[in-house]
Amino acid sequence: LLPAPRPAAPRPARLPHKATAADATASQSAVPAVLVPIATGSEEIETATITDTLVRAGARVVVASVEDQLMVVMSRGLKVTADMLITDLAMEPEQKFDMVVLPGGMPGAERLRDSAPLAHLLREQAREGRKLAAICAAPAVGLAHHGLL
Repeated sequence: LLPAPRPAAPRPARLPHKATAADATASQSAVPAVLVPIATGSEEIETATITDTLVRAGARVVVASVEDQLMVVMSRGLKVTADMLITDLAMEPEQKFDMVVLPGGMPGAERLRDSAPLAHLLREQAREGRKLAAICAAPAVGLAHHGLL
C-alpha cells in the first residue's frame, strides 16, 4: 500500500498590475508597456477586452484619459477611471510605449482623434517604429485622419 499523495501547497492569487507613469517607459523593462487612451464615448467592451487581454499576457498597461479628468463616461454609460491624463504623458517625453492601442466607439474615436497630445504621441510612436493598433471605428477615425494607416 502506497501513502496518499500530499496535497500541493496553495499558490497565492496573482493580481493584475496597476500601471503607473513610471511603468510606462518601455526601455526600462523587458515587460511590454502599452498605452490605451480613452475618451468620453469610447466603447467599454473594447477597452476592457484590450486591457484585460494585455494584462493577462503580462504587459504593463497604462490607461490615459484624453479628457480633463480621470473619470470617463464610456459609450453605454459605464464610468471608467483612467490611470493618468494624456496631458500628463505629453509633459513626459521620456515615457515610451511598445504599443498604443485605440479602442473604438463613437463619439470616443472622434474625441481620441481630436486630442492634440494624443495625435502628437501617435505620430512619435509611428516615427520611432513602435506599434500602433486600433479596433472598430478607431482605425478609420483615429489613425487614418492623422495619416497613420
